[in-house]
Amino acid sequence: MIIGRLFFGKNRFITIPIAVLLGLFFFPITILLIISWFIYTKVSNKKIKIVSLTIVGFFILFLGATYISAIVNPSPPKGTKQTEETLGAEKEENIEKQPESTPTTGNQKGATLIPTAVDIEQIEVKVSRVIDGDTIEIEGGQRIRYIGIDTPESGGCFAIESTNKNKGLVEGKMIRIERDVSETDRYGRLLRYVYVGNIFVNEALLKDGYAQVYTYPPDVKYDERFLIAQKEARENNRGLWSSCSEVVLSPKPTTASQVPATGSCKYSCSSPDRDCSDFSTHAEAQAFFNCCSFTATYDPMKLDSLGVGDGIACESLP
Repeated sequence: MIIGRLFFGKNRFITIPIAVLLGLFFFPITILLIISWFIYTKVSNKKIKIVSLTIVGFFILFLGATYISAIVNPSPPKGTKQTEETLGAEKEENIEKQPESTPTTGNQKGATLIPTAVDIEQIEVKVSRVIDGDTIEIEGGQRIRYIGIDTPESGGCFAIESTNKNKGLVEGKMIRIERDVSETDRYGRLLRYVYVGNIFVNEALLKDGYAQVYTYPPDVKYDERFLIAQKEARENNRGLWSSCSEVVLSPKPTTASQVPATGSCKYSCSSPDRDCSDFSTHAEAQAFFNCCSFTATYDPMKLDSLGVGDGIACESLP
């Protein structure tokens, strides 16, 4: 009676379109309901009728649950999931790329300088300016002082040549820098070994006679290597060893840690006087020589006896 009024009464113009729309929206369920009605009215075998209606009912419940789930938890617009995953990946990537520290200079706020964490041994930077034979400035304004060598000061013999040689090696180029023990000197300059490609710049300047060994503990990683390079240059009269009548360098400790403390060396650095017979090996004598801050031009105990001016102590010892 009620159905008849809905579909054949005055409200049929509203009821029929709504029924059609609901039927289309729930088309699979509508089909299953029609099948159920057909089974219920046309199948005479009771057992077959019950089994068939049970199976159809199961599908109706499954589809109904699916519709309810779709209405309660609508799926995101197409591409949303991919966008969220992409943003998440980009966020993780940015976190990984972010440096642990980004020190800056006072005159260039935000300028990226080299990390100075202890676990970082080598990093590439670009040289913006060469100060002299053993000091450079990198992009960002930070200066680097070469470890283990010293070149003539401005106005001194071979100072211009050393500076020009350094310019030819590194100016405007990408360099690889390596830390030893000390971080900076008392002037705030980074203490580093410098490489351009396969060239070890510190050693190259020594080997070609543009610098002299300048070693102070604890930065002695390449001490022996530098002394060999200097000896080769001196014996072959290269650079300042042939151009300067007297090699006058004034090396001074660059950090407080490089100034030997009283009693820290094998013997006293002042008295009594020591000679090579007090040491068993060249390495032992050289360690004492370096520990006391003796140099090629400051050797009060005359340990550099067989090659005065080359900074090699007791080289006659094994």
